[in-house]
Amino acid sequence: MADFTQLGKNEVFLAFTTYATIVLLKMMFMSSATAFFRVTKKVFINPEDCAHLGKGENAKKYLRTDDSVERVRRAHLNDLENIVPFLGIGLLYALSGPSLSTALLHFRLFVGARIYHTIAYLFAFRQPNRGLAFFVGYGVTFSMAFSLLRNKLYL
Repeated sequence: MADFTQLGKNEVFLAFTTYATIVLLKMMFMSSATAFFRVTKKVFINPEDCAHLGKGENAKKYLRTDDSVERVRRAHLNDLENIVPFLGIGLLYALSGPSLSTALLHFRLFVGARIYHTIAYLFAFRQPNRGLAFFVGYGVTFSMAFSLLRNKLYL
């Protein structure tokens, strides 16, 4: 296990924080992208969000859904479902003392898969593009969890 007083010198932990920051920024970008699409397409889900566009029935026409807004929103939700487990398991994995090369492989594969998944989702690439990207990222998280359970945790 990691010596918590030496985290700034732990290369695996530093690598994890780098890649975790990248996927967190990507996830923050997705929430901004959802808001951008909602505003530019005038597609809102709450009455107070479209009150500035008119009153009464005129404002209600902006309470609707749009395929492109929903596509960005679903990509963001998929990030939440995958990045949050990666952060928890990845942190434990980074602190468990894996080799730097193996850890970098895990972290880079996950980040690459999530970025590709988003691109495939937003540009509607034909399947199995998005599905493969999802399963690569999911597999990486599972691999780290399996390694923890097999090698490092008390059972």
